[in-house]
Amino acid sequence: MQANALGRAIAVSVLALSFAGPAVAAEYPTKDVRMVVAWGAGGGTDGIVRKISNIAEKSLAKSVYVENIEGGLSATGVMDIMKARPDGYNLASLTYDSVITVPWQKLLPGYSLDKLKLICRITSEPDAIMVRADGPYKTLGDLIDAAKKDPGKIKLGIQGVGSRVHLAMLRFQDATGTKFNLVSYPGGAAPQKEAILSKEVAAVITSLGDFASLIQSGDVRGIAELSDARNATYPDVPTAKELGVDIQIGSFILLAAPAGTPDDIIQKLEKTFKDAHESQDFRKWLATTGVSPTWLGSAEVTQWAMDTQKQFFTMMDGLVKQGVLKK
Repeated sequence: MQANALGRAIAVSVLALSFAGPAVAAEYPTKDVRMVVAWGAGGGTDGIVRKISNIAEKSLAKSVYVENIEGGLSATGVMDIMKARPDGYNLASLTYDSVITVPWQKLLPGYSLDKLKLICRITSEPDAIMVRADGPYKTLGDLIDAAKKDPGKIKLGIQGVGSRVHLAMLRFQDATGTKFNLVSYPGGAAPQKEAILSKEVAAVITSLGDFASLIQSGDVRGIAELSDARNATYPDVPTAKELGVDIQIGSFILLAAPAGTPDDIIQKLEKTFKDAHESQDFRKWLATTGVSPTWLGSAEVTQWAMDTQKQFFTMMDGLVKQGVLKK
């Protein structure tokens, strides 16, 4: 009898739990939501995520507070969310390195996008080729013609061997039949700026937003953005596609939750961030940064991330075989 009573009690408990999920989800959120940014405070990703989170929290009626967890090219912060409770109160922003560099290089044991549920993509930031305003190259055609005339002579600054912009230039060279002297600046955009201002290099590749101050001062000019649509902040810069070089590459920001987060919570978060993304407040603010609002919902961004990862992994594995990269 006692065993039967215990069995009935367990059955009732299980049944109660099975109905508790939707009820809890319907009430979500009942407390503040943590958003991990896997990069330092004050950077571009941090600013964008804080802005959209501030707008989203008005709809959620709870605070969405940002926590910066740096390290491992974003691996440390993203891994924190992979291990977090899947209850909708732990979210993270992902960038190019989170999706491509970290898993390809296997920088952190146990790191896998399978441990996340992607909510959306909110922005993309195409890379662009820029030159000195007082230099000899006025257009992308000028630069390509000069590189074909003197293969390996024109110095172009990248952000480290194996970086996103390095891959972009390798693709660009293949597509245009050119060869540049690619000079590595692992510190990112800051040393690239110094290099082009001091005339160490004739051109650089990174986002237009990274070089906004030099573009505005007239020291640097964008000659092509690796995108399929012109940048709303810099409409005078043509796309490479317009100029006959169909290459699209750049960084992006995705939002994610731990795998196992209830679907209805994911749906609520997706709608909340989509509304924030489409708000005039966010669009007007984002236009000042040179970053494009490029929304993809949960289903779309999940497939997009898989396809993007496969594309870059194949490319990088090929470069390893050629001896260009080391894994």
